[in-house]
Formats: sequence, structure tokens, C-alpha cells
Amino acid sequence: MAAIRLHSSRRDRYRRGGVLLNLLFLLAILAVIGGGMVYYYQDSPEETVAGELITQPVKLAAFDHVVLEHGEIESSRNTELLCEVKARSAGSGGVSILWVADEGTRVQKGDKLVELDSSQLEQERKQQRIVLANAEANVTSGEAAVEQAKIAREEYLEGVYMTDEKAIESEIAVAQQELRKAKLAYDSSERLVAKGLVKSLQLQADQFAVANAQNKLDAARGRLTVLQNLTRQKMLVQFDSDITAAQASLEALIGTLEEEKEKMQELEEQIAACVMTAPTDGVVVHANKYSRRGGSEVVIEPGAMIRERQPIIRLPDPALMQVKANINESRVTLVEEGMPALIRVDAIPGLELKGRVTKVNRYAEPGSYFSSSVKEYATIIEIIDPPEIIRTGMTAEVQIFVEQLPEALQVPIQGVYEYKDIALALVRTQEGKLETRQVKVGATNSKMATIEDGLAAGEQVVLNLRDHLDYVDLPEVAARDNSDLVAIAEQSNVAAVDGPSDRPAGPQDQAAAGAPGKRPGGPGGPGKRPGGGSGASGAGSR
Repeated sequence: MAAIRLHSSRRDRYRRGGVLLNLLFLLAILAVIGGGMVYYYQDSPEETVAGELITQPVKLAAFDHVVLEHGEIESSRNTELLCEVKARSAGSGGVSILWVADEGTRVQKGDKLVELDSSQLEQERKQQRIVLANAEANVTSGEAAVEQAKIAREEYLEGVYMTDEKAIESEIAVAQQELRKAKLAYDSSERLVAKGLVKSLQLQADQFAVANAQNKLDAARGRLTVLQNLTRQKMLVQFDSDITAAQASLEALIGTLEEEKEKMQELEEQIAACVMTAPTDGVVVHANKYSRRGGSEVVIEPGAMIRERQPIIRLPDPALMQVKANINESRVTLVEEGMPALIRVDAIPGLELKGRVTKVNRYAEPGSYFSSSVKEYATIIEIIDPPEIIRTGMTAEVQIFVEQLPEALQVPIQGVYEYKDIALALVRTQEGKLETRQVKVGATNSKMATIEDGLAAGEQVVLNLRDHLDYVDLPEVAARDNSDLVAIAEQSNVAAVDGPSDRPAGPQDQAAAGAPGKRPGGPGGPGKRPGGGSGASGAGSR
């Protein structure tokens, strides 16, 4: 029994000794970790840790105010091959591609690039040949009708009219002769009646013969007058009308023939346009079109339907390359034409190119259903001396240098806090005290903010002050005086009662409406967002 107790007491001592060794080992590990952390923060030239506050000294160094964006490489001078084939009907979707050169193929001037389906055009050309032949036959008939109308007029004047006129004149001559005979017979009968040799009845008969001859003469003369003054004029009007109508009909037929010829020529040109060749040397790039939802709207390949005036092939000029980047609306006012840029191509590591901004669009790019309400503005950056290794469509990172300062006081953007349109910084003094400073912020980039006033080089600025706002002495900020807006409202009410006014807008009206093209901002200068309580990290360039 005593042996058992002795063995149990020894086992308890061994257990207590093992627990103590484990505790000592754990304490040693903690001491090593703590010493390493102290060594790391003491030897770091940038940051020191005091309690829970992370600080970093204000430094005086060169500063680059950069706007960073990604874009796509393209050529500033592209030779586009457009579809010149017109849709043959209202419901047709265009013309299909039979063959197209592979993308990336190097071609020379005159090489075949695209062949479109021309079967329908060739069928229409066959039908048009028949229509054109009929139109030519109609023109020939119309020309003959005009000539016939002219000949008919001459036939009347030189034939029918003259014949009728001569016949009537002959009748007049006969009537005159008969009238003279009748008068002589009447005179003879009258003498014989006076001598009693002839009865009075014969005298009456001779008198009737004279009257009848006179009537025939008058009728012949009347027909001649009608023929010369009326019938001739009437027939000439009719013949001239026939000639004019025949000429008008001929002109219409000629117009129809010209239209049919133009249709035939257009069909020939359309059939020729179905085979497209390279106008210059270059590399083939298909004019694929992608929707803003990420899918493909148009893919250039055999069987694809192409509309009139739709681009099919692009031949970019490799000597004139540029980058098209969309810049966020919060930074687009910082970018101006002529600013230098540094370009890195994602597909070619280590390649850095120089460029300059050549264009900043004044209108935002159209959005899509899935895009946010933030607007973006297309900006063109020209690549200076582009190498042959880059290709259109490559993604590139563009750094636009808005401002380059050789020396500037700067702190990390986390060390600046915006409060009611003023910028604050929390400084740890040499005595270890925390001091709230009002600072004036200059240019900012994605990491640093320049300080124009309020800090000195070497001072320790707290970076995580947003986590310790209880250490910050927030100043009293006077409320903004908006009493001038009341006067504007009163003027609007008076104008509504008195009717519209033609007076030009004054300075107060312009101030109320806001100067065009000016972004609101706090005292921090360019790249600052308005509003209290927001961090400077959300301002400036990316």
C-alpha cells in the first residue's frame, strides 16, 4: 500500500513538472514574437506603432499626379471596307458572306478580302435585260410615232390642203363661167321679150338660172374661205398636238429607258461590289461588334448577314496607333489635351510606351442596361513611335500625368480626413501628444496627397484616424449663408406674375445655376469630393 502511494506521488510530480515546462515554452515563443514585432516597427523607416495608432512621417519628395485607366489599342487611321450591297427588299436582313480572309492575315493592295452572295443580284440582272430590251423597243416605236406625226402635218399642208384649195378654186371658176352665161342668156331673153319674140316665162327661167349660178359661186367662195381660214388652222392645231403628244410620249419612253439602264448599271456595280479587295497594304481585322452586355452582336464569318454600309474589314495603319480609354466623370475634368502619358501593354510585360492626350470627349459614352449611373468619357492617347509588336485590340494601362512636382510635402491619403468641407490631420508630436491640424490639400493620386499648408516635413501623421475619431478635435464650422437664394426665389415669383422677361442672366443667376464645366470641391483643390465625413482616399485619381 505504501509503494502504491509512493508511485502516485512521483507521477503527480512528473505531471506538474511537464505543465511548467509547457508554460515556459509558450512564454518563450510569445517573447520571441513580441521581440520580432518591436524590432520590425522600430527598424521600419516609414511607420511606428504607439498603442493602436499607426503613424507615418510627412515626407518631402517628388510627386506625380496621375490619372490611371485601362483602354484598348487601336489605330487612329483605319481603312474600313464597308458593305456597298443594298438590301433588295424591305424585310431582308442584308447579304450573306460567302468567304472572308482570316483575321490577322497580311494582305497587299488588290488582294481579295471578302466575297458576298450575289446569286439574287445575278437573277435580277437576267430579268432586267428583258425589261431593258422592251424599253429600247418602246423608244424606237415612239420615235417612229413622232416622225409619222410630222409627216402627216407636211402631207396635209403640201398635199390635202393644196388639193382641196385647187378643187374649190376650180369650182369657183366654173361657177363664174356659168354665171356669165346665165347673165348673157337673161339679157338676150329680156330683149326678145321686149320685141315680143319670147314669152315672159322664158325670161323668168333665165332669171332663175342667173340666181342659181350666183349661189353656186358664193358657195364655192365660202368653202374656199373656210378652208383657208378655219379648216387649215384646225388641222394644223391637230397635227401640232399629235406631234407634241408623240414627242412627250417619246421623252417618257426615253426616261424609262434611262432608268432601266441605270438599274442595269446599278446591278452590275452591285455584283462587282460583292467581291471586295484590299485598297492598301495592311493586316486584316474583322469589324466584329460587341454589345454592352458582353455578347457578340455581329461576328464577321462565312454565313453572317451584313447590312448596307456596315463595316466588314478594317486595315489599320500600324504607324499611327493610339489608346482609347474611358475616364470616370470624377476625374475627366483633370485631363486636358497635350498631357503626357505612360502606356503599359498587358500582353507584353516590361514594355513601356510614351504618349500624349489628343482628345477628350465632351459627351459621355452611352450606357447600357447593366451599367451604373456613373458616366465615362472617351479619351484618346496617341502612342509616340509605336513598335510593330503591338496589335490593335490589346489592353493597355494608361497613366496620364496631370501634374508633376519636383518637391512636395505629401502624406498617404488615409492620413487626411474631410469634415464639412475642411481637411483635417491627426499629428503625434515629439512629446507623444495628439494634435488636430487643419490642412490644405493640393493634388492627390491613388496613394498620396500633397499638403500645401498645415504640416511640416518629418511630422508623424496618424493613418488610421478614422478608427479613432474620438482623438480628433472637430472644429466648429460656421453654417453656410444661403440668404441670397431667397432673393432668387422672390425674383422667380415676380417673373411668374409679370410674365416672361427678356433680360440677360445676371451674375447672381449664373452663380445660382452654377458655372458650366465647374466641379464642386472643398478646400482640398483638384481631385476632391464634396461632403463631410468622407475620406480623401475616395478623391483624386485612381
